[in-house]
Amino acid sequence: MKYERIPYLVIFDERSAFKDTYSGQVGKVVLEAHLLKPETPSDTVVIMMHPIGGGAWLPLPSTLAKLGQHVIYCNSRYRGIDNALIMEKVALDLGACIRDAKERLGYKKVILGGWSGGGALSLFYQAEAQQPTVRATPAGDPIDLTAAGLIPADGVMLLAAHLSRNLTLTEWIDPSITDERRPFDRDPQWNIYDPANPAKPPYDPAYIAAYRAAQIARNRRITAWVKETLADLRRQGRENEERGFVVQGTMADPRFLDATLEPSDRPDGWCFLGDPRIVNDGPVGLARFSTLRSWMSQWAYDESNADGLRCAARLSVPLLVIENSADDACTPSHAARLMAAAVNAPQTHHVIEGANHYYFGQPEMAGEAARVAQDWIATQFGR
Repeated sequence: MKYERIPYLVIFDERSAFKDTYSGQVGKVVLEAHLLKPETPSDTVVIMMHPIGGGAWLPLPSTLAKLGQHVIYCNSRYRGIDNALIMEKVALDLGACIRDAKERLGYKKVILGGWSGGGALSLFYQAEAQQPTVRATPAGDPIDLTAAGLIPADGVMLLAAHLSRNLTLTEWIDPSITDERRPFDRDPQWNIYDPANPAKPPYDPAYIAAYRAAQIARNRRITAWVKETLADLRRQGRENEERGFVVQGTMADPRFLDATLEPSDRPDGWCFLGDPRIVNDGPVGLARFSTLRSWMSQWAYDESNADGLRCAARLSVPLLVIENSADDACTPSHAARLMAAAVNAPQTHHVIEGANHYYFGQPEMAGEAARVAQDWIATQFGR
């Protein structure tokens, strides 16, 4: 089916103590969106947003549109860069897009299409739209989602979705870095890329358990330093000031080296960004460049309000989970744990055999995922 791609902007006012996005008018938030509008009218739209956006041209949105499904891909205000990203503000961005879709574009039903990192964002948004609780960021800055008037969606689709940014980073972070001031002096017993490490794939379960504990401990050490730095700035009367910092070693998940851990069809020795050893310290790793407030909101293991498992437990609308069997980012436990957490949501689960994370080079598998989504929407909500 033919469809029209209509680019547009969603603009709204926001008062903030300081600006955390580059350029643009102070006091205005501008979101770039694409409406993929098929020839057949519909009162139902799938809205997709990722915390740092960039997915408007990925295979799945356009494949859905070719099947006749109206789709909006909306970028958050942090399009393309997440070093100062605040998840609570991204929830407000998603809320503005949903309100615009209903009030200006006239859609009656909204389905959240949470692809990859958009999955936990969709869960966070829906949890706060259904029963808002958040009145401040984890860093203590006032953002009152209870007064934001967030409009609940009618359903949620998790499409190759990982747990959430705080939990996934912690599963990937390199525990061999024990002193952030000397990030390249690494403890060989936890450095899975060091030939001197006696632990080799396939890893012993006891080693993996200790490794996971060391990963959580590193995340918590960074969080403790962030909290103390913020507190020190506030003690000096500099409460609106920020600090940028670098986090090395953020792609050291043993599952990318040992395919016997959570077996699937994913390639061994590979992750969705390439060779994990290179990605571990490369420029595109998760949380490589961060700020104090952003760390607390996005990456802090215990602190983030956008924790996917906690938010999934609050979900009550129908949930579709599409899992890709060769996903080179999200291993099988991600889908399983999200479904186990979503105890109050009617669930449908489907596995796309052989599909990678992005469906790159796999148009037939993107088509299968889109057909599953379209059939689920028709069953749950009508056409």
